[in-house]
Amino acid sequence: MNSARRTHSPVWLFDLDNTLHDASRHIFPHINRAMVDYICRHLSVDEQQATRLRQNYWLRYGATLLGLMRHHRIDPNHFLWHTHQFPDLSRMLVFERALRVMLRRLPGRKIVFSNAPDHYSRAVLESTGIARCFDAVYSVERFAFQPKPAIGGFRVLLQRERLAAERCIMVEDSAANLRTAKRLGMTTVWISRSTRQPAWVDSRLNSILELTWRRPAVRAR
Repeated sequence: MNSARRTHSPVWLFDLDNTLHDASRHIFPHINRAMVDYICRHLSVDEQQATRLRQNYWLRYGATLLGLMRHHRIDPNHFLWHTHQFPDLSRMLVFERALRVMLRRLPGRKIVFSNAPDHYSRAVLESTGIARCFDAVYSVERFAFQPKPAIGGFRVLLQRERLAAERCIMVEDSAANLRTAKRLGMTTVWISRSTRQPAWVDSRLNSILELTWRRPAVRAR
């Protein structure tokens, strides 16, 4: 590919959980239980209190991790390692079998941009057979534990990859995360079966496989 084509081709930023695979079926319940257990042990609270903290911090900050770091000085690496252990990950994953073919057909570079930890993100990509479809993986450690929707993580990725936001197409299941992306000038694709479409969403798809025939346009710069 010559430099002119590379400059004008889109760059795809893909969320991981509930975007590239269905995490709600088995993965998220497992993580939620692990987080509650961790909070019980390390903050010396009961299960009800731990559940309330987990939920409140997720609603307030977009990630339980951020609340634990800010209010309890929890070591983020220790927390993420112990709450994202899956002895039988491959059997827990639910994903579209045509995903790899679809990703390979999309023009431009592809980057995973996830609030999940690196060891988990890479394990999911390997288990689903799509790891080689991506040019880079940005897990939460790589953007200094500034989880989406905070703008800091977006800026870290754009700076390190030397990208203009206007070249990027962000594909996400979280409307809140897409709102930040749109503020920066990205094209936004929402994976959702919702009947509504927020003003900051450019395209809403029921399934990620719809990208095969419904590719959003990006302004070349």
